[in-house]
Amino acid sequence: MADDYLVRIGKLIRDARQHRGWTQTQLAEALGTSQSAVNRIERGNQNISLEMIARIGEALDSEIVSLGYAGPMHLRVVGGRRLSGAIDVKTSKNACVALLCASLLNKGRTVLRRVARIEEVYRLLEVLNSIGVRTRWINDGVDLELIPPAVLDMDAIDAEAAVRTRSIIMFLGPLLHRMDHFRLPYAGGCDLGTRTIEPHMIALRRFGLDITATEGIYHAKVEPGVSPGRPIVLTERGDTVTENALLAAARHDGVTVIRNASSNYMVQDLCFFLEALGVKVEGIGTTTLTVHGVPVIDVDVDYSPSEDPVEAMSLLAAAVVTESELTIRRVPIEFMEIELAVLEEMGLDHDRSAEYVADNGRTRLVDLTVRPSKLEAPIDKIHPMPFPGLNIDNVPFFAAIAAVAQGQTLIHDWVYDNRAIYLTDLNRLGGRLQLLDPHRVLVEGPTRWRAAEMMCPPALRPAVVVLLAMMAAEGTSVLRNVYVINRGYEELAERLNSVGAQIEIFRDI
Repeated sequence: MADDYLVRIGKLIRDARQHRGWTQTQLAEALGTSQSAVNRIERGNQNISLEMIARIGEALDSEIVSLGYAGPMHLRVVGGRRLSGAIDVKTSKNACVALLCASLLNKGRTVLRRVARIEEVYRLLEVLNSIGVRTRWINDGVDLELIPPAVLDMDAIDAEAAVRTRSIIMFLGPLLHRMDHFRLPYAGGCDLGTRTIEPHMIALRRFGLDITATEGIYHAKVEPGVSPGRPIVLTERGDTVTENALLAAARHDGVTVIRNASSNYMVQDLCFFLEALGVKVEGIGTTTLTVHGVPVIDVDVDYSPSEDPVEAMSLLAAAVVTESELTIRRVPIEFMEIELAVLEEMGLDHDRSAEYVADNGRTRLVDLTVRPSKLEAPIDKIHPMPFPGLNIDNVPFFAAIAAVAQGQTLIHDWVYDNRAIYLTDLNRLGGRLQLLDPHRVLVEGPTRWRAAEMMCPPALRPAVVVLLAMMAAEGTSVLRNVYVINRGYEELAERLNSVGAQIEIFRDI
């Protein structure tokens, strides 16, 4: 038990240090000790006094010494409040994690601007650090610098961090160009049901990658000299599948054609980043991508990922369910047009600014103002499609929106096995949602929300939907263990508070 406690304390210290953007050496200097001592503390291999914990907490400006800090984070929500003012959309979570994986293609220095400081990013940074990539937050912790080693140490990979993110699967594309064999832990992330990696393998086998799975580990072997002799046709138009194929093609010495490719926002950001690395990509925004690979990439690159359309949809839904007038700035409109078209048919009162360009120089943004509206249930069902259809990750927000609309709305979430089930958690808050099967939910509105205390669903978007409903419910609600929300949103509670919400972060004592 003592060893488990030391490991737990060590992880807290490591997370606090990385959140501050410090290296182990920087923390050691602040404490007047050695980097190796800090390393032992973070691994749970050294006894540590309360005095030392307090000193570390003071150095990192973190409440490590608090008895409650080690426990999960919870939210206490005082609902029934109207939001007002303006709020900015942060950079895309899914683009940022793809670009972190893509940095492994580059032998030079990569700087990513305004990276989302979320748990998913922290887990990937832990993995990258463990295999030898030097990372540090720069410019007051806003931007992220990555410098790879000459040789990656895959034997030292942080398996615990790796299995907590599905994004680790996107290491396959870059790594197959760096080594002829390696091991990678199974991908984790949200509990959304079984998802096979076979679509990834269909694409990556064309570059010589073969994988055997045993005991939670992918054993990868690369046959040199294998080249796609004809276009790669993806069996599913998935975002990460397309990204993995792009990452493999980027350093392939030749031209690779990828068909049935996703043209979604994170894929486009990855293509723009590859172009900054010197890789020519034709067909960006279409379902056929032609990649002119560069066998050796050694450049210093500076790139700004664009804003997150799913976060934009989250904020829009927050305004709708709380019957508020709210301006959402920096909305990537190209990836929200279908959602807005559906909401207009439901009666949403809103307007948008003239378009302007994101920091990547390519993505179109607008400022969107949403006003209280009398919504009617849509005539047709809500269902996702690959871009340019309604975004798969935006479907859950329509459950909360449909709950405040007059009439019945059928939501068909056909992509994931379990996600629709979690939407019925809204019933604990007064919703009237009927699960027809694992993929279809019938929502009856309007809803008289009521406060409740409940555990956070283990899936990111349904978890945020529950939080939004709590914001609309009169009284005080409690949402317990919100790690999954922190995986995908940076300081969401604090930012919602800035526009009028009342959400308190707390931990058990």
